[in-house]
Amino acid sequence: MKNVKAAVCIKCGAEYAADDDTYTCKKCGGVLEIVYDYNYIKSRLSREKLAARKDFSIWRYLELLPVEEGSRGLLRVGWSPLYKTDSLGETIGLKNLYIKDDGLNPTSSLKDRASAIAVTRALHAGKDTVACSSTGNAASSLAGGAAAAGLKSVIFVPERAPQGKVTQLLIFGATVISVKGNYGETFRLSAEAIEKYGWYNRNAAINPYLSEGKKTVSLEIAEQLGFKAPDFVALSVGDGCTIAGVWKGFKDLYAVGLIDRLPRLVSVQASGCCPVNRAIEQNAPIKWMDENTLADSIAVGAPRNGDKALAAIRESGGITINVSDEEILAAMRLLGKSAGVFGEPAGATGTAGIVKAAALKIVPADAVVVSIVTGNGLKDVASAQKAAGIDSPAGGASNLLRIAPDMKLLTEEFAKRGIEPLGHNS
Repeated sequence: MKNVKAAVCIKCGAEYAADDDTYTCKKCGGVLEIVYDYNYIKSRLSREKLAARKDFSIWRYLELLPVEEGSRGLLRVGWSPLYKTDSLGETIGLKNLYIKDDGLNPTSSLKDRASAIAVTRALHAGKDTVACSSTGNAASSLAGGAAAAGLKSVIFVPERAPQGKVTQLLIFGATVISVKGNYGETFRLSAEAIEKYGWYNRNAAINPYLSEGKKTVSLEIAEQLGFKAPDFVALSVGDGCTIAGVWKGFKDLYAVGLIDRLPRLVSVQASGCCPVNRAIEQNAPIKWMDENTLADSIAVGAPRNGDKALAAIRESGGITINVSDEEILAAMRLLGKSAGVFGEPAGATGTAGIVKAAALKIVPADAVVVSIVTGNGLKDVASAQKAAGIDSPAGGASNLLRIAPDMKLLTEEFAKRGIEPLGHNS
């Protein structure tokens, strides 16, 4: 790969070739980071060349990805819409709020970006089986990508994983191991099995190439904004891989001259599981926390990529925001009714953080803000029903009317609830 120099340990600086299966530093065990030849990339990539490309997927940025030229997964991943949401922005007091809806990827989450890289590299390495541990989205993205490429997949999930996500795995033909334990225990078992059986390791906390896939969301945001970097980018944080990838994407763009400044990151975690944010706020190392949140995709008490996450937040001059499960559910409703975007709990967590930051005046009203919705609401229908209030003790959601097929009863129910039907003249 002419565009890649090496994989470098972020702790001790040891360098490794970027074309082998080295995932972590052999000297100190640290996480590796992919280092590019930016001068080479500058000679091959420009705004004009990008504008002429018809491939609206992550592969339009091939020069900034650690794969061989001509290599690519089979599913169409990336180029999700970036909506300027004036109604939502007005509701929370922001004039320039954008929503990046990554729930519209093939398996309905941002994790498809990382899995596309994993599948491509697994094929190049001659592997026939890929594996990972996941709370759900990374698992389904890998299973779907592997199925499209003719590879087998083995997925380890904690038993708390939503059934909708487990069902998706089975439909994609994955071998699924539901582990009677938390995410940390699930991860350890997957790591042992991967080493024993020689499968390709898709665990983003271990495999440094997967953050390179996740960073493509930043490349798209910049291009969709006319290569003007936003002031703030908000997203949910669990294992730390995604926020690290988002930051790497903007830094790569800056290094090759496609943007002239960098945004600040807004790291949003659930109050019941916020080890990364707590470490930033206390200026201390990351310490394990219980996984007490309904946002299963970010319920990670012991982040495996915490060092990169901390570095990304600090380097960007970032902000940390913790939100309750109730605030996450409220953000799901707000995204739906004000932007037409259906996010799962973890997907809506970034927006919940922006709502809170705007209310606290941490983010200026005229700032350009992008909130990344990382997963679709259909991933976790049970939580969506909770957000909608369908099964509330009061008898259901306030805008769910249960009546007999009688027009008089309908009219009476409208009047009782103060609903003015469209086209009603009185």
